[in-house]
Amino acid sequence: MSPGQIVVAVIAIAAASAFVVAAWPTMTRERGGKILTFFALFIFPAAVALSGGFWHLERSKETQFCLSCHTMSEHGRSLFIDDPSYIPAAHYQNSRVPRDQACYTCHKDYTMYGDVAAKMRGLRHVYVQYLGNRPEPAKIKLYTPYNNRECLHCHAGARSFEEASAHQRKPGQLAAIKSNSMSCMNGKCHEFTHDVESLKDAKMWEPKSNDPTTTIKN
Repeated sequence: MSPGQIVVAVIAIAAASAFVVAAWPTMTRERGGKILTFFALFIFPAAVALSGGFWHLERSKETQFCLSCHTMSEHGRSLFIDDPSYIPAAHYQNSRVPRDQACYTCHKDYTMYGDVAAKMRGLRHVYVQYLGNRPEPAKIKLYTPYNNRECLHCHAGARSFEEASAHQRKPGQLAAIKSNSMSCMNGKCHEFTHDVESLKDAKMWEPKSNDPTTTIKN
């Protein structure tokens, strides 16, 4: 059973129990009726709120959800840039991250409270979307500089990363990358991320039309 079906089932149970209590109020005189009333008025509504909240939190991890705001549509298109020097595009197109959770995978913090922090930022984004001043796509910036920790979560220990000549150019360079004292995103390394300002001139990758994981381009 999917999370959405669970939410619907909980709502149905809550509604049915509330209807029974409202239709036969005299049943509250009996012990069983009091128990049902307690569940109908307190337990089931709480269960609906919790299950609904959990479903929406899980849904917010989906790439489609992140790009459902018009402001982020260009960032979605940037995942199709046909150039391996653009890090998000290369990761998305080569399935180095789950395509259905591409944004969440790279932009959540890999710390103890990473999920919580990501959700709190998400709430701020919702506020800006509906009540604040939405920035132009090209003006969207990270709250803090991108931490190498998020890259190392996957790449640390990989031979392609540890033995790459680009990471060995200077003594101690690899250690500096791992300690975050040298950013992966500096101008001489992986400087091209989404770069939405250059999309109009960029060559785009055309995925197979029957690939269900690449449906966010438009």
